[in-house]
Amino acid sequence: MDTQVGTTASVQNATFVRPVGFYIRGFIALQHTDYYFIFLSIIYIATLLANFLIMSIIWFADSLHTPKYFAIFSLAVVDVSYSTALIPKSIDAFLFNARFVFYDTCLTQMFFVHYFSSMESFALSVLAYDRLIAICFPLRSNTLNSNTKMVLVIIVSWAIPFIVVTIMVALIPRLSFCKSTIINSYFCDHGPVFKNTCSDYSANWFMAAFYIVVLFFLPLAFIMLSYVCIIFALLKIASAEGRRKAFKTCTSHLTLVAVFYIPLLVTYIIAWVNVTIDTDTRILNTSLSATIPPLLNPIIYTLKTEEIMEQIKKYFRNRTINTVS
Repeated sequence: MDTQVGTTASVQNATFVRPVGFYIRGFIALQHTDYYFIFLSIIYIATLLANFLIMSIIWFADSLHTPKYFAIFSLAVVDVSYSTALIPKSIDAFLFNARFVFYDTCLTQMFFVHYFSSMESFALSVLAYDRLIAICFPLRSNTLNSNTKMVLVIIVSWAIPFIVVTIMVALIPRLSFCKSTIINSYFCDHGPVFKNTCSDYSANWFMAAFYIVVLFFLPLAFIMLSYVCIIFALLKIASAEGRRKAFKTCTSHLTLVAVFYIPLLVTYIIAWVNVTIDTDTRILNTSLSATIPPLLNPIIYTLKTEEIMEQIKKYFRNRTINTVS
């Protein structure tokens, strides 16, 4: 009997199962989910319009060709890319009943969604770097943070997540999926995918933790440290009006940080304290926290940034003059 069990185990261990694809389960008990994905499609269209608007303003306004607006332009590109990697495929899966995703397509979506998700975090930290230099080193900001140096910072901020996410996704093909190919998420999510394997996924678990710490918590720590330095710099300004004006330049960025990180922190804190949340609640939380910030980012920066509002007013003034003449 022992020999037979050993033989069976060795056959199972020797069998490597690579599935044709995966089935995206999505919501389990939530009713009328079609309406939710119609809502996400509206969010997606609005996200594209808002971000292309702010990119066009920055592109065509020579006065906005500064390090700060290079960083905002980069954030807008990330917003469009993140939403495009996530929402259209989810709409196709749940509105048009195309929940089966081929293996390679699944890994491709996994890469781009996780890459641009982490890029949101890095883009916010680049904006924190810009505010840090501008407020803490006002007299040297033009030399410390020139356009060329900001472009280099942005390139590095795109490269680091690329390397980490590439390694994380590259570890998936080594896994054998002899259990289930049903993914308890609304896209090809890294965690729900590797947890379906019958192989040892300790390396995948490590990379998932590494991904969260390095690409989300470290940028957040940098942002918090930056604002500690900014607060100390503001306290050295003699007039209250001067402090208010300097801090006003940070309010848009702080709003974006709160919108992006608070839902993220809630999700990871709940997981850390081992509180079990049902799949539907988790999908609602993660999908909203992934789709709402890319829409709000350009809106907040447009409404709360005087330079961008001035460019919009200038455009409409010129259009009115041209119409009259």
